[in-house]
Amino acid sequence: MDLKDKTRAELEDKIKKLENIIETRGVGSQKLERAKRVQRDLNLAIILGGVTIALGVTAWSIYKYKGE
Repeated sequence: MDLKDKTRAELEDKIKKLENIIETRGVGSQKLERAKRVQRDLNLAIILGGVTIALGVTAWSIYKYKGE
C-alpha cells in the first residue's frame, strides 16, 4: 500500500504542476489573471461597503436613541 500511495501522490503532484504551467502560460492566461484581480477588487468593495453600511446604521441608531 505504501508504494501505491507514493505513486498516487507523485502523480497528483505532477498533474498539479502541469495545471499550474497551463494556467500561467496557456491560452487565455492573461485574461484569467485579469479576471482574478477584478474578482478580488469586487470582493473587497463588497466587504468595505457592507462594513460602511453596518457602521452607518449603528451610528444612526445610536443618534436616534440618544436624541429621544
